[in-house]
Amino acid sequence: MNKGTVAIVGGGVGGLVAARYLKTQGFSPTIFESHDSFGGQWNRDNPNSGIWPDMRTNTAHFVTKLSDVQYPEKVHIFPRNTDVLAMLKDFAKMHGLDAFARFRVTVTGVFKKKCTGYSVEWIQGCESKSADFDRVIIASGRFNLPEVPAITGLDSFSGECGVIHAFRYKNPEKYRDKNIIVLGGAVSALEVASDQAMMGNGQVYLSQRRQRYVVPKMFAGTPFEYFAFTRQGALGLENMSGEDLLASQKEFLLRYGCDPARYGAPATDPDISRAGVTVSQHYLNLVAEDRIDVRPCISKVDGKTVTFADGQEVEADAIILGTGFELNLPFLSDEIAETINLGPKGLELANFTFHPDLPGLAFVGLWSQRGSYPVVLEQQARWIAYCWGGAIMAPGEKALRHGVQHCIDENHHGGYRSQNEMAIRFAKLAGTDPSKIEDPELVEILSNNAVTGEMFRIVGIDADPNAEACLRSQFWSYAAPDVRLEIARRYGRRIDGSSLTTG
Repeated sequence: MNKGTVAIVGGGVGGLVAARYLKTQGFSPTIFESHDSFGGQWNRDNPNSGIWPDMRTNTAHFVTKLSDVQYPEKVHIFPRNTDVLAMLKDFAKMHGLDAFARFRVTVTGVFKKKCTGYSVEWIQGCESKSADFDRVIIASGRFNLPEVPAITGLDSFSGECGVIHAFRYKNPEKYRDKNIIVLGGAVSALEVASDQAMMGNGQVYLSQRRQRYVVPKMFAGTPFEYFAFTRQGALGLENMSGEDLLASQKEFLLRYGCDPARYGAPATDPDISRAGVTVSQHYLNLVAEDRIDVRPCISKVDGKTVTFADGQEVEADAIILGTGFELNLPFLSDEIAETINLGPKGLELANFTFHPDLPGLAFVGLWSQRGSYPVVLEQQARWIAYCWGGAIMAPGEKALRHGVQHCIDENHHGGYRSQNEMAIRFAKLAGTDPSKIEDPELVEILSNNAVTGEMFRIVGIDADPNAEACLRSQFWSYAAPDVRLEIARRYGRRIDGSSLTTG
């Protein structure tokens, strides 16, 4: 039974997983993708991708994937960008999603119709087209409109390699042996600065407003997801006061990320909510080795001369801006944009997804997040599909209005959300969170496991009979040794999960 048509704007992770679950629920999806193939950000040939050729993920493979597919054994803990793209294409092929795609099209308008449904306009080649759909999902991505700060004289910069945003950092070799200033303190700035510092003999400067706490991708041989993004970590946040939460976060960061000042980086703000957190495996070590020179913000540029806020000057060959992104939804009608109060950094939605005045319209993945997106986007897509398909009860108008007010009161788009918190949020809404599991060993494994897609395929709609075994394998392979040892001891197992009573 066809439950209606759904236009999906974007063929990246969010768009693909939305199409997969909508199809399962009986809808007829159409994916609008501006590039000539799927992948979104993970397709580095896509003009809307900010990935450079040798980029690896900063999140482990078990959280950087969708639950229907596994990486080949040859793929290491932190995959190459090409590995992620291959995984997404495998997912699309598995679910026959190419048949639902319109490639090389640019969506130019999404309009709410007077009665029900939406009109979508797009350009394909030189031809303008339009069609009506019962529903629409916006999954066009959070990171494709670079934010360029206002810096006096930036347009006058005359260094031979010019000024680019990190989004356009496609040719690292161009900057080898050059004097480079990377502006920004979040992950993209730190990764680009680290990439360049390890390439050649030029001087790399990192200019930032403030020093964030920096956590590594691995700690003592364990992927950081098993410290920072566990199930029990997310559930523990629910009952903490704001003051206790900040104290707990600071203790955690000092334990696993250490004080950046000990490496020679600037001191962090004593208030962790102002200091912020980011991730990089190499940045602090490169500061300690004097291969990255940390400076304050740029105050002005004059030709090749760059002046920092402390008055010091350097001569630079290149400036790379790792300064973040603005929301980029130019195709939304004025009516829709005003209804959701769309701004450069956020919008107003119930549970990051729906608005009571826009029935049949959903938004996927448009918040800033610490940690990998695929697991979270999968749970959000399932919630949308199950609500629309009638598999679960959809929130009513009162609940949606309460959700929008909650979004405003909590400033949902004002900072970073955590991967584990968001995945569990959507899984609970979709009825797929394994909170009622009674097997005591599995409960402990779930609690101490990183939040992965398989965690939410054990129970509920679209449960996968292989999910539990896969999740157990993840735990015994990657969890911290002391955690594995303690659980193994209690349940008669070796540290690899094998039973003491067998061979």
